[in-house]
Parts: sequence; structure tokens; C-alpha cells
Amino acid sequence: MSFDLVLFGGTGDLVWRKLMPALFQAFRHGTLPAGGRILGVGRDDHSHEAYRELIRTRFDKVELAKRPTLEEFTRFAAMLEFVRMDLSRPQDYARLGAALAQRAADTVLMYVATAPSLFTVVCEQLAAAGLNTAQTRVVLEKPLGHDLASNRTINDTVRRVFSERQVFRIDHYLGKPAVQNLFALRFGNALFEPLWRREHIANIQITIAEELGVEKRGAFYETTGALRDMVQNHALQLLCAIGMEPPINAHADAIRDEKLKVLRSLKPWTAQTLAQDVIRGQYGAGTVAGTPVSAYRDELGVQPNSPTETFVALRTEIANWRWAGVPFYIRTGKRLAGRDAHIVVNFRPTPHAIFSSRPGLANRLVINLQPRDGLELHLLAQGQDNRRNASSLAPVQLDLDFDKRFGSERVGAYERLLLDVIDGRLNLFVRSDEQEEAWRWVEPILEHWKNDTQGPRVYSAGTWGPSTASAMIARDGFCWAEEA
Repeated sequence: MSFDLVLFGGTGDLVWRKLMPALFQAFRHGTLPAGGRILGVGRDDHSHEAYRELIRTRFDKVELAKRPTLEEFTRFAAMLEFVRMDLSRPQDYARLGAALAQRAADTVLMYVATAPSLFTVVCEQLAAAGLNTAQTRVVLEKPLGHDLASNRTINDTVRRVFSERQVFRIDHYLGKPAVQNLFALRFGNALFEPLWRREHIANIQITIAEELGVEKRGAFYETTGALRDMVQNHALQLLCAIGMEPPINAHADAIRDEKLKVLRSLKPWTAQTLAQDVIRGQYGAGTVAGTPVSAYRDELGVQPNSPTETFVALRTEIANWRWAGVPFYIRTGKRLAGRDAHIVVNFRPTPHAIFSSRPGLANRLVINLQPRDGLELHLLAQGQDNRRNASSLAPVQLDLDFDKRFGSERVGAYERLLLDVIDGRLNLFVRSDEQEEAWRWVEPILEHWKNDTQGPRVYSAGTWGPSTASAMIARDGFCWAEEA
């Protein structure tokens, strides 16, 4: 199968930092279909050779194991070409059309790796130039809008020129091997299904923590914040994977139908829950890994009195028969105590304790997403040190490290998703109604914050966020995993 992959924003950060390395890894692994071509699109006046050299120099910045040898890059670079375009000029799309007509590939993939404000411009101009054929697929990066109205505007425009089956809305978290293992855990094993419900689970916690600050993206982050950047997409997709009912099959729409049901079942916000169950924070100066770091308001591109949140913790419930009454806690932030993404499923204790046990982590399943990928099952058992007392138990941990079991060089998120786009598989992509439902649920929080004069709580960089996040979960009698 021949394909043309057009990268709008072909000299931008996402292309050289994520997409080109992912495409090269697929090329190295032999999974990138032969007969493909990759066209970078940008305003610079690059020749094909100059563009190839630009990409080559950027590979010096990726980790050593993923850098191509000279021979590998020479073969990979033969796929790369460049098309000079100003995305706002209709006549430049004719230049792109001429480049595509040279091969008449079986499939044309339009990857819009630009500012979201250009999504509608690009799609409308592609249609005006007759480049939205049945062989065309369009890939849209997040964020798709900054609220429900802007998201609908983008989706309505895209739907006018492309059918839903042609639109691939990327959430790269869905391409992570760990998230694929989450689906396998839930729907490939009968062991947990009888326990995966309100009668046996006390609470579920989703944490996506980063040690890094906003780096050089302060101006972008000022208009985004943690709620839009992480909760509306990544965290809610993880919540759907944990909370959804088993789909009738593994087809894309069957899976996405069940995720949509979860989003529609999330309890609506009230004035009381917005005040009590949503915590926003902003990192102040502190120390991360022994190194002093600046406060968010001192970062480049950030306003000195910025109200933008770099941390969000919230409590919600899925109002259906399986999950009624079970709290789901979501927490995400920058400049936290570690880089860690995990889901903790806390099971209810036994109804009657006949054994004595020391305090510790037990009756919980931890699904590690990053930097490790694996499962931890925390149980109570009779340990070596208490063998003389048969009625005394101690916590033990069963650890399955997927990197050790299957190897750490597994297919990365963008590599997996790009190959799925080429093959036309929609399973790991977000449908428009899912996306709109997520925005609908998040929007009351944004509206509440507009009228909240208190602003975000400041927390020291290198900690786990403001203390109010711990107080929120403590009201239910629980605590975050690291506090147990």
C-alpha cells in the first residue's frame, strides 16, 4: 500500500520531537509500509535536501538508543520531502496538490500539527482545493478548542469536509503500551471482572504527575492550564478505560460507545461540589531532585500575577449501577515530587477481620503507566518474621514489570498511533461526541474558576501539590497512595 503522510507544521516542535522519531522507529522496526512518502509542510523555503539535513540534526537530540546510524538515516531520508506553504494562502494548496498528484498514493494522511486556531483553516482549504478525497484521512492533535463552543466549531467545520471515519483525533495516552495493557487487564482476564464493581471497590485514584515545569512553553500554558491540558483528555480517557462496560466486540465504535456512556454518567457539578471537590494549585519555588527551581510566575512567558493552574485534583462519581457511590479521584500537576502516572484500585476490606495485621498497603491493585509499565497487587500474607503467630499477617507485594517481561523497546505511543492512521484503525482515537461530552463536563469548572477570586493554591515545587488535595480525599476517609 502506498501512502503520502503530509505533516502540516513540518518544522515545528511536535514533528521533530515526537513524530519524526516515531516514524523512524517504525521504519527501523520494519512496520512502516514500503512505498511511503513523508512531506513536511512549512513556510520556510527549504529544498528536499535542506529539510532532510534539518531533520538529521534534530535526531541528535533524541536518546542514544533511538538515534539512527548514518546508513539508517540515509535510507529513511529518501522518504522525506518538503513543500513550502503559507497555510492561509489558498493558492499554496495547489502546490501541495501538485506534489500529491506526482504519485497518486493509495492513501493520503493530513497530519495537522499546528496551532489549534489553524485546524479549521487547513480543513476548509483542503476541501476548497479538492484534497479531501475518499482516500484522505486527517489527523488532529490536541487541544481541540479551549471550551465546548470552540470544540464544537472545530468539529462542525471538520465534519462538513470529512466524514467521521476519516478523522483521527489523537490522544497519545491511548497509544501507550501501558494503556493497552489496561484494556487487556479488564477485558482479557476473567479474574478481576467479578470484583470490578461497587460492592468490592472502595475508591479509584488516577495520578499523572510530572517533575518538569512548563519549560519554554509558558506562553502556551498561560492559555491552557492543567485542566485543559491533562484532565479534559488524558485523565478522562483513563477514567473511561477503568470505568467502561465491556464492549460487545473490539471494533472502534463499540469501544467508543462504551466510553461515551461513562462520560455521560459522570455526576454533574453543583455549586457545593465545585467548591469542595475541585482543587487547583500553582507551583511556587522549590527543589526538584536536589535542584532549586523557579515558581511558575517566574517562568518565561508567564504573567506575574497569573491565575493559571499547574495542578488539579478532583473527586467525581460515575452514576450507574456498577459504580454508584464509588469515588474516583483524579490528580495531575507539574513540578511534583516525581514523574509518575498510575491508577490505584483500592478494594474494600474484608467484612470481618479474623487476623491481626500491621498497617500497610493491602487490598489494592496499582496499574503503573510511567515511568514503569506494570502491575502491583498488594495483599496480606503470613511473612517470615511472623510465622510463629498464624493469626498475624503482613502486607506483601506481587510485582509484574512489563518492561522486564516483554522488553523495554516496545512500540511507543506515537509510533503505534501513526501506524494505526496509515492502516485506518480508529480504535485508539477519540470520536467527536466523546470529546464534546468531556468538554461539557469540564466547562462548569472553568466557569467556576472565572468567578473565584481566591485563585490557585500555591504549592512548593517538589511536593505532591497543595495540602487541600489531601484534605479533599481525607473527607471520605481515604488518602493518596504515597500517604498510606
